[in-house]
Amino acid sequence: MGAGYLLDSNVIIDYLSGKIHAPGMKAMSDIVDMTPQMSVISQIEISRFNDTTENEAVLASFVNASVIHPLSSNVVELTIELCKRSKIKMPDAIIAATARVKGLVLVTRNTGDFKNVPDLELFNHWEQGLSLVS
Repeated sequence: MGAGYLLDSNVIIDYLSGKIHAPGMKAMSDIVDMTPQMSVISQIEISRFNDTTENEAVLASFVNASVIHPLSSNVVELTIELCKRSKIKMPDAIIAATARVKGLVLVTRNTGDFKNVPDLELFNHWEQGLSLVS
């Protein structure tokens, strides 16, 4: 696997709500301990809903402890290319482009959303027998 990990929105929500099986939680904890990274799109997706004050505080704390990757010109250009060629929704294309531009492994439960993206390394935290390569 690559040197770092980009967390998809579903992974962040699964992790913070404790809805991942034990091996997946261990793998996610290892990733989060490296400093969580996400696209600005994931930040928007996880922050846009009204929730309890407690849950919003947990999300805000997680976001504040994370590296948020903005929409650079390289990410924008690759997003456009992916949308034209890979039959992918724009938010997912931005997340995929961010992972590719930054050289990060994309951690997601929704691997099917990214199946048509070439040269994108994926890690599914829900798969059995998880192990991370350092």
